[in-house]
Amino acid sequence: MVRNAIKISESECGTIAIYVDQINAKEILAFLKKDKRHRKKFKFIQEIIFGRLRMPDVYDKEEINQRCKGVTAMKFFKGQENARIYCKEVTTEDKVFVVITSELLERKKSTKLTKKDRQLIEKVASYEFTLEE
Repeated sequence: MVRNAIKISESECGTIAIYVDQINAKEILAFLKKDKRHRKKFKFIQEIIFGRLRMPDVYDKEEINQRCKGVTAMKFFKGQENARIYCKEVTTEDKVFVVITSELLERKKSTKLTKKDRQLIEKVASYEFTLEE
């Protein structure tokens, strides 16, 4: 099934963009705008992505098996509510690196991946997207 994704931000040079899955956009955007600390954390994660930096405590790959290539997680407030937004990374034909925020997990309860967490990551891996401006 092909899903639509809507652009929410782009790097200054235009080579990196962040999109949101249209089906889950309302839930994800509400979470990101929930309060000042959520907005601040998202802006921090966004700068890490735009800078192509590696910071596993905040944004990291979730490639749990061969099928899950390109799946990552934005990690919000580890040790507290420990929320995750699972994303899919793709590169367009124009060589734009795109991160698509796809599924929200508002509270990750254990340090290990549960069966439910694994299913969610595999679900994100199976998504195909059409990118909209």
